[in-house]
Amino acid sequence: MPEFFHPDRLQKLADLQALGADPYPARSPQERDRAATLSACFEQREGHTVTICGRVSGRRGYGKLAFLDVQDESGRIQACLQKDRLSADDFALLKVLNLGDFVAVTGELSKTKVGEITVFGDGDFTILTKALENPPEKWHGLADSELRARQRYVDLFSNPDVREDFLRRSAVITAMRRVFLEHNYHEVETPVLHPIYGGASARPFLTHHNSLDMTLYLRIAPELYLKRLLVGGIERVFEFARVFRNEGLSPRHNPEFTMVEFYQAYSDYQGMLALTEELVVAAARAAGLEGGDGSLKAMFREQEYDLTPPFARVRYADAFLEHTGIDLLDRQALADKMAEHEVAPADGGDYAWWKAVNELFERLVEPELPGPVFVTDYPAAICPLAKPSASDPVWAERFEFFLGGMELANAFSELNDPQLQLQKFEQQVADKDDPEAPNQVDWDYVRALAYGMPPAGGCGIGVDRLIMVLLGKDTIRDVLLFPHMRAEEGLGEAGEEVAGAQLSE
Repeated sequence: MPEFFHPDRLQKLADLQALGADPYPARSPQERDRAATLSACFEQREGHTVTICGRVSGRRGYGKLAFLDVQDESGRIQACLQKDRLSADDFALLKVLNLGDFVAVTGELSKTKVGEITVFGDGDFTILTKALENPPEKWHGLADSELRARQRYVDLFSNPDVREDFLRRSAVITAMRRVFLEHNYHEVETPVLHPIYGGASARPFLTHHNSLDMTLYLRIAPELYLKRLLVGGIERVFEFARVFRNEGLSPRHNPEFTMVEFYQAYSDYQGMLALTEELVVAAARAAGLEGGDGSLKAMFREQEYDLTPPFARVRYADAFLEHTGIDLLDRQALADKMAEHEVAPADGGDYAWWKAVNELFERLVEPELPGPVFVTDYPAAICPLAKPSASDPVWAERFEFFLGGMELANAFSELNDPQLQLQKFEQQVADKDDPEAPNQVDWDYVRALAYGMPPAGGCGIGVDRLIMVLLGKDTIRDVLLFPHMRAEEGLGEAGEEVAGAQLSE
């Protein structure tokens, strides 16, 4: 097995047990003070007895006096342990203490001669957890980006900025949830295992349910279940959903990711546009991007983005014309452009044609849309779940939101005509040239629509991509606590150590 337990630390563990101490006690102090709170409220708490708990990140001095840096989630605080202020048993614990161990220290809150806020231990000093693996060298954190992603638990405790980024991620999601609740939305949970995958175009992961003897798919989107709730009379719903797409890894793709989908009865894509803008602004503020003048500026990949509303709007056809010089109704010009870029529409009528057009849009237009910008009114043929425009059914009431050169949101005026929905499903299934098309019709969803779904708007936002931009991270794995990676060589094989680890006391 890999060597995770270092001989020196195993010896210290044995020495600790020989002192009669439990290296992993079941109980810790029930009342404790956070490092940041003690620093912020020092004047009010000076001279009081306090208790701190945390990981030892630094140590200075030996003999009759030792200073420890104790790190908790909120920050670092110093502890001073003196032989003449502690019991002999407690002071003896210093001999078996390593960096990375968790401790509890009770004592008087004061300052050292050089003015550093310090807890002077004169009560209990306890080792709460004995660490058997060495922390990163000199406590400077993990430098290798791949190792940091693999060992996020080390990355978090050794790189305070990384920990702060993930706390900001949490704050962003909380702020978005608050917006939904203020608009009287209900948070719901829908199945992760689907008998038929749908709601997006993507390759699914599949599994097998033994008792039912049936194939199931990890969801690629929660959309169709959420819209069933509109049929059932729950008029405003949202879900922060883990979704799964069996596709490649890239700086903007992970096979498992978070999206938030939301649906509102008696609304449309314009209503979703306004709410999406509100959600992005709330997220930006929660990420700490608001300036003293009220402006919202994000730095992403060395470019600044102004997130002060309102965001720009542009029609799909107008954006295509602006960046390619081609009118989307000019089929010959489009065919020439497709040939130039080796994009060939498959046989299959309008769906295949407009799918090829959209491939040109993704190649030639999207890179020119840094955003924030809403692109509206997409070709109806490639929008099987969107309502066609009443004024011109060639176009669908749909928008995509772009920021940082990435598509972050997709929204529709939801199609609620069960006959037209069935026709579009059947057309997708019949298009055998599209391997990503659903492999069967979701008859139950069609039946749900047959009972009647009110006019509605719906939207999905890629939470991870949005947070990438707000936190200025180049790759999606920097905003995922545990991104998917290739199997680690040697892990689990006898005698092998973790590749690339630079660990020491």
